[in-house]
Amino acid sequence: MLELREKNGPGAIAELVETEVQSSNANVLLIDGVRSNDEIQVLRKFGIVKLLAIHASIDTRFNFLQKRGRSDDPQTKEHFNERDNRELGVGISNSIALSDFAISNIGLTKDELIKKSYEIIQRWIE
Repeated sequence: MLELREKNGPGAIAELVETEVQSSNANVLLIDGVRSNDEIQVLRKFGIVKLLAIHASIDTRFNFLQKRGRSDDPQTKEHFNERDNRELGVGISNSIALSDFAISNIGLTKDELIKKSYEIIQRWIE
């Protein structure tokens, strides 16, 4: 992803979903994985954007990634820290700081997190 951003600009990842966003008939679209304010600015070209940040401790996030089991997930704490530093370099902390709402995902079950997220999104669309 870093190469794509270097080649096509810092909002390049968000531009990849333009066709799907533009062709959707849905009133609300959820886009997971926004990493920078540049990506948010690209998405704002397509409509109203609200950003929900979900915070979790380092250990919690590392454990989630371990359980997720994707081939690109970090296998060690060292690789996890490298991944975090890359994302910080892209600007994720700025996006989190400027989010419209944040949830602390410490001690929540998956169902509780989904419920909290849904309640917030429902308030935004009412």
